[in-house]
Amino acid sequence: MTHPGSEHHEPPKHVALVTFGTMLATIMQALDTTIANVALPHMQGTFSATQDQITWVLTSYIVAAAIMTPPTGWLAARFGRKRLFLAAVVGFTIASVFCGLAQTITEAVLFRLMQGAFGASLVPLSQAILLDSYPRERHGSAMAIWGLGIMVGPIFGPMLGGWLTDDYSWRWVFYINVPVGILAFFVISIFVTETPRNSKLGFDVFGFSMLSIAIGAFQMFLDRGEPKDWFGSDEIIIEAGVAALCFYLFMAHSLTSRKPFISFGIFRDRSFSVSLILIFVVGIILYATLALMPPFLQSLLGYPVITTGLLTAPRGMGTMIAMLVVGRAMRWIDPRIVLAAGFGLSAYSLYWMIGFNLDVPANDIVMSGIIQGIGLGLTWVPLSTVAFASLPVARRTEAAGLFSLLRNVGSSAGISAVTVLLSQNTQVNHSELAAGMTPFNRALMQPAMQLYWNPTTPAGAMALNNELTRQASMIAYIDDFKLLMILTILSMPLVLLLTSPRRATSAMPAAQAAMD
Repeated sequence: MTHPGSEHHEPPKHVALVTFGTMLATIMQALDTTIANVALPHMQGTFSATQDQITWVLTSYIVAAAIMTPPTGWLAARFGRKRLFLAAVVGFTIASVFCGLAQTITEAVLFRLMQGAFGASLVPLSQAILLDSYPRERHGSAMAIWGLGIMVGPIFGPMLGGWLTDDYSWRWVFYINVPVGILAFFVISIFVTETPRNSKLGFDVFGFSMLSIAIGAFQMFLDRGEPKDWFGSDEIIIEAGVAALCFYLFMAHSLTSRKPFISFGIFRDRSFSVSLILIFVVGIILYATLALMPPFLQSLLGYPVITTGLLTAPRGMGTMIAMLVVGRAMRWIDPRIVLAAGFGLSAYSLYWMIGFNLDVPANDIVMSGIIQGIGLGLTWVPLSTVAFASLPVARRTEAAGLFSLLRNVGSSAGISAVTVLLSQNTQVNHSELAAGMTPFNRALMQPAMQLYWNPTTPAGAMALNNELTRQASMIAYIDDFKLLMILTILSMPLVLLLTSPRRATSAMPAAQAAMD
């Protein structure tokens, strides 16, 4: 797909206000990816919904956002980036009001679909606008600001959602978007400049349809696989088959069509293609560990919710500090060196977490979290910068959409994978540990063991089984941490395939010709 637009855009006069307006919209969307999670039990009570029904409040948002992320580039080229951004802000804000006013589970799901569809373009559009608003030598700082906005959701979303739900109502989880959306709309409408439009730009309906169905079916496969027992369910088999078939049809169509929905020429840029793989991995590491730590701290270690939040918050603070520092440092340091250091620190933090046990000190949890947060901060900014370094300006919006899509798919895949492995490995470990609990096990004959875990009495057998479950779960968590560490280490050599931003800048004319 060829997108119109001049190679050079005049930077806006009020860069600070442009940044403020775009980041308001980004933070609004980023918060909504996690802020609603803590409100689900209260929403379930209001709607008298089942557990399976209430999960659709989350699933519908994720699926709609995934489907509507890829066409962001075409929509921006066809209608103008500023118009699309304003429409997305208005639509997202109105949908938030409707979500807060919902009276039935059906209404809540439909309005969350609407919210996800409008919110899908906010993140890639904000990234593209910031890249155009700052000179190339300050792209590191721009991506640091953008990354901070993205990180606000997973860091502060659950805490803000819990406070609003407990002190007010779950409906305020959605109403809080209204003042933010109104302020963002006025700032963007005044200070953000419009891009050229191509009203005659064609649309590949078949390509978009196949890709949308493939992404939607794959997201459903990931989100509903665990509660439906994966391939033991006909629904999951159908979703996996539909996703595979539609993706194959999309690929075949794109490779043979003269004007495909996504022009594969963009993947000729090696740095961008490698960056897509790396951001997929970063999405896995970021959200998989976020999904693992709260149940680990609460269910296994017995920490209350407030303490859990305090123990995990330093991880986010480490990320924010690293982003602020690296955004400036990248003017003098090769981003690839920073990126390698970030992956190295992330791997080291996961290696530290492999050593966790049921008596792990709180200090180890905090310190490993800080190191991991710093590592993720060091990867996010240079990766977001290098990915777009050699891409023509006219391709940035389309590229930002693909970048966000791979990050989101990586997040969903990572959460699903670690959740499934945690459940399965816990069962396997429990069976292996229980096999050794026989009358011939001398350890069970010790007086201390007989006092608490006597398998010959009902109370002792129950206590022993509970302890075996805890130990089996601990081993399963360690296995998940080990898997994430191995994935991080295996991804590190890909950094060598990235192009230096300085060399990429000089190669941009040739890259433009190759893509066209």
